[in-house]
Parts: sequence; C-alpha cells; structure tokens
Amino acid sequence: MPKRDQILVGLDIGTTKICAIVAEMTDAGGLSIIGVGMCPSRGLRKGVVVDIESTVESIKKAVEEAELMAAVQINSVYTGIAGSHISAENCKGVVALKRAEVTREDIHRAIESARTLAVIPHERRILHVLPREFMVDGQEGVREPLGLSGNRLEVNVHVITGAVTSAQNIVKSVNRAGLDVVDIILQPLASSEAVLSQEERELGVAMVDLGGGTTDLAIFLDGSIRHSAVLPIGGQNLTKDLAIGLLTSQTEAERIKTQHGIARTELVTGHQVVGVSSVGDRPPRTFSRRDIAEILEPRVDEMFELVRREITRAGYEGMLGAGVVITGGTSLLEGMPDAAEKVLNLPARRGVPSGVGGLRDIVGHPSHSTGVGLLLHARRHVDELETAGLRNGGTWAKMFSWTKRVLEVF
Repeated sequence: MPKRDQILVGLDIGTTKICAIVAEMTDAGGLSIIGVGMCPSRGLRKGVVVDIESTVESIKKAVEEAELMAAVQINSVYTGIAGSHISAENCKGVVALKRAEVTREDIHRAIESARTLAVIPHERRILHVLPREFMVDGQEGVREPLGLSGNRLEVNVHVITGAVTSAQNIVKSVNRAGLDVVDIILQPLASSEAVLSQEERELGVAMVDLGGGTTDLAIFLDGSIRHSAVLPIGGQNLTKDLAIGLLTSQTEAERIKTQHGIARTELVTGHQVVGVSSVGDRPPRTFSRRDIAEILEPRVDEMFELVRREITRAGYEGMLGAGVVITGGTSLLEGMPDAAEKVLNLPARRGVPSGVGGLRDIVGHPSHSTGVGLLLHARRHVDELETAGLRNGGTWAKMFSWTKRVLEVF
C-alpha cells in the first residue's frame, strides 16, 4: 500500500459531475494514477455550490469509489473553483534590490508588492498571483531574474480573485465530506496544465474548457498566462435546447446529445434517423440527425462567439499563433473543433490530459483534464513545500488548509 505522504488527490467539483483522481508520487518524480471515482453532481449550478448537502453526498460517493479502486484512505484533496464570480486583473510591483543581484527573497517581495497594489473588495479573495514577466533596471522580457545584476526589480502579475462565499461553500462541502482542502485552484489553470504544450504557451494559445455549466478560458503567450475568464455557458445549455426542441426529458436529451449530437449541420452525412422518447404517455417520435444538428449548432456558435469576444476584449486577437485547444466533456461533441475554427478563425484541436502514468486509459479523456491538472499542480506544490522545508509527513496539508485561509476574513 502506498505511503500517505506519497498520495495526491485531485477533486474536480463540476456542475454535472464530481470526480476524484488519486495519484501516487513515483521515485522518479512523476505521478502514477491508481484510482478514479466519479459521481453525478447534484448541488452545483454554473460551477457554484447551491445545495451543500447534495454536493457533500456526491463528493463522498466519488471519493469512496476512488478509495476502493486505489486501496487507500483519502484525507486531503486539491480542488478547483470556477463560476462567473471569477475575475482577474493585471498589476505591477516594484522593489529595490538589497544586494547587487536578484535573490529569491527579492522575487517574493516584488510579487507581494504587486499583490498589495491590487484593488480587491472585501467580499473577494485572491486565488492566484501569477507572474507574467519581470524587468531588471528597465530591461523587459525577463522570465527568470534570479541571479541577474541590477538595482531595481519589477514584475507584472496576473491576479485572479473569486467571491469569498463561493470559495467558502466549496471548502465547507469538502470539509463536511470529512476531507481537508490543501489548496484551491482555478479550473482553467488546472486544465491548461494537463493539455497544453510548452510550445503552444510560447506561441500564444487559447485554452477553452467546455464544461457542463461554464466555459473556462485561459490565454497564454510567451510562456506565461496573460488572461483568464469563466463564461456562464456550457454543455447543459445544449442539453436544455435539445430537450425543448425535441420535446423530451433532460435525461433523454443528454443521451441524444452524447450519442447522436453534432456541432455543425454541414458535417451531417446520410439520412440517419434517431428515435426519441416523449414525456409522459406520448408515443416516441423520430428525428433526423440533421434536425438534432440544427438545434445544437446555434448554441455551439454562441459559446465560441462569447470566447471570441473575450479574446478580442482582452486584446489578444491575431496574437495566438498556436490557435485554440478545446477540452472538457462538452468538447467531445462531434464537430466541436470544426465549430471552434469556424467562429474563432483559428486552428483548433481537442486536448486530452497528459503528463501522468498508471491508469492513463481511464483519465486520458477531455472530461478529466481538470482533475489531472489538479494533480500536476499538486505535484509542483509539494516540491515548493519541500524546497521551503515546510513539509512534515502528513501534517503539511493542514498547515496550508484553505479552511483557515478562506474563513479568516471573517
């Protein structure tokens, strides 16, 4: 059985599903997936907890399934956060160097200076402060300033914030399920860690995570994040459109979408007919696959149009040399890369999570991008704690518990 301090768990709390992925840290420094548990999500709406008890029950079922597969007891998790309450801004920090060259302490002071200059209302909480680029004595484009000679260090950072209450409710749900929260990570950041290559980050890329309740966007350029956003539209909107258009239940509409849906009518070939059960005692009816595509296509176009507007608003139109990478469960709808290329006028590919071993066949699926990304973030977090000398057996998770960090504002 793996040792407790060798186990990391990513808990993806989504609008339509909750997934727990267990990984073991290998001697070579990698991650080996040893367990996966999944349960339909009953207590969230557009990425935000609206029913704690239902969310707790779903978390428990997913974690129990993962524990059974991995043959371990789960005590702490890394979890994600999304929702339209997420916002971001870019800030600058500057410090005078204490010595003739940049030290690790100077980098931390510069980032903290930028953090303190961010205007954050009391009802919001900083989730991430991500360096975009450094400047040493006015020299721009510095990625790693450590050891450089100079007198003045500046840093541009991307500050991501979320509503305190939304973060509290996620932490509270996880705690009531009997688990500690080690860290809470913005979901598009987690997904991007799992599906983007370094070359794409350098050239400029938009990562679009098409979830059940939200569409998450993260833009990278020159190797670092430049913009992030969470849009309140997702796969559930497609399901509802089908339910209304086909006069059927949400469950049947979800089945039709998954098995027969297609994002663009021009991709429909042949004259396939699909049987659709009706609500109540009404007899089942039949629709062509083109009928289904005609219902889905306008909503799919709307989703990518919102992404296009966000890219333009952020000022990155024409700067994304690597195009767009779509991921998430909704990206599996047939024809989604084609729809993305049509609306965004960018080359598009479907991204699957990578960077882990073990049960890769189970997690190598776009719907697991966030969960795998949470584990990759967790592995780096462990390295940072070890570098700082703060990890001590199984207690390090509680030392950095998000329960304290989120609730301390009250």
